[in-house]
Amino acid sequence: MKIIIAGAGETGTHLARMLAKERHDIALIDESEERLRSLANEEILPITGNPVSFHDLKEAGAGSADLFVSVTPEESVNVTACMLAARLGVRKTFARINNYEYMLPGNREFFEGLGISAMIYPEMLVAQEITTAIGRPWTRQYFELFGGALVMLGVKIRENSCLINLRLSELPPETKQYHIVAIKRMDTTFIPNGNSMVMSGDTVFFTTTKDCVEEVRRQAGKKNPEVKKIFILGGTRIAIRTCQLLPQSIRVKLIEKDRDKCHRIADMAPDNVLVIHGDGRDLDLLRQEGIEDAQAFAGLTDNESTNIMSCLTAKRFGGVVKTIAEVENLDYIPLAENMDIGSVVNKKLLAAGYIYRFLLDSNVANVKIFSFANANVAELTARAGSKVTRKPVKELRLPCDMTLGGLMRNKESILIKGDTLIQADDRVIVFCLDAALRRLDEYFS
Repeated sequence: MKIIIAGAGETGTHLARMLAKERHDIALIDESEERLRSLANEEILPITGNPVSFHDLKEAGAGSADLFVSVTPEESVNVTACMLAARLGVRKTFARINNYEYMLPGNREFFEGLGISAMIYPEMLVAQEITTAIGRPWTRQYFELFGGALVMLGVKIRENSCLINLRLSELPPETKQYHIVAIKRMDTTFIPNGNSMVMSGDTVFFTTTKDCVEEVRRQAGKKNPEVKKIFILGGTRIAIRTCQLLPQSIRVKLIEKDRDKCHRIADMAPDNVLVIHGDGRDLDLLRQEGIEDAQAFAGLTDNESTNIMSCLTAKRFGGVVKTIAEVENLDYIPLAENMDIGSVVNKKLLAAGYIYRFLLDSNVANVKIFSFANANVAELTARAGSKVTRKPVKELRLPCDMTLGGLMRNKESILIKGDTLIQADDRVIVFCLDAALRRLDEYFS
């Protein structure tokens, strides 16, 4: 597939590198030659040019491209670039936007008429991720599949878990209610086998049915606290969207240093949100506003170091059981994990997974990229005669960096075992490390 990406910022560059691994023909266009210089030794064609110039788009090959993705920081540039690319003959276009109103059903139809096939609002994706994390504070990751029929969740395992120091083949009968699909130990993620052991400090990824999530929590040794009060540091768009998505039953205290921004946020915030002018790193301020009574804290400023350090500060107060930090620098994510931040959210990874799903073949329903694990979860439909339908799972000789977590068959959710025979039209959950992502078609097409 020939793909043109406009915008060589972190999102565009990350997406270009991700797609280049899949052997797509990738061109990355940006007005800054300096931003493109880092791609000199990669299988990506860097083009210095203006994405809203007919001439430069033609030079980039827009007339014969299958897809055009515009992810520059400027919404107007992205919308205009997609309109021009569609006019030049690009089959599909994808624009990053900053205005959620554009994504409302009626407005979507308007933009489709202009040649924009799809849009993405990264801040809303992050806000949704945060809201999910608050709903399940004992998890590191929580991801519903098949509309919630199956669940993928990541849990940090401590010494009180009954899973510690047992081989997976030795786990108690209750484990039939879930499937351990991956383990992250220190900085390494691996797909376990029957001889693998769960150790204290591991982040373990499970697939299970929604009815059995509580059993996973129990065996992981986790308490189930309810978040009734949360502190949010930073009056960013992500913070505002999060306030709007959180249930009205949760009291929210949002701390922002800019006085004018505080007034603007207060005018649009729901009734359960109290906006406070101050520095969220000030311990006296946190105490004065009742941090001891809060169960969760989210660092959502534009400074990832501030977000990480404020979460560490909040954890000093005994009541805070869930911390969330927005971390945009991918190199900082392992650092945040080693500091035991509860959940890390990253716009680039969320946006990349969303766009990647849009690009994949129609048999892929969903893709999730886990920020902690360098791993991917995909929902795929097994086609008739495909390799994955020919033998029981234990005889498929799947790569060591790929495993099957569960499937949906005729509206019934099924956890996959060694003797499971996948049938045509089964919708299957695949957990794979980055290197195995490109091999999905080999098994399912």
